[in-house]
Amino acid sequence: MNIAYRFRIYPTEEQKILLGKTFGCCRFLYNQMLNDKIQEYKKTKKMLKNTPAMYKKEYPFLKEVDSLALANVQLHLEKAYKNFFRDPKVGFPRFKSKHHSKTAIQRM
Repeated sequence: MNIAYRFRIYPTEEQKILLGKTFGCCRFLYNQMLNDKIQEYKKTKKMLKNTPAMYKKEYPFLKEVDSLALANVQLHLEKAYKNFFRDPKVGFPRFKSKHHSKTAIQRM
């Protein structure tokens, strides 16, 4: 039997700002990486291998957030791509929107 624990967090104002920056940067990076993958595929018909480090030079605000959160963005995008090419019924990866996500952290 599995037991699940649910916790509610009460972040300070400073922590709320950092969480907002982190989620915003992750969404921005996901969309940038997806757009670059789409453009590269249209040009060369090959999949682009991009990393978050490639974008930190062009967008210095990405250095303000946790690098592991940005690394997870890359992993999630690659998994979405692999799932699409494995089974097209899954659907092509979509761009992330600030207003149409269903994360629990937005209820703060």
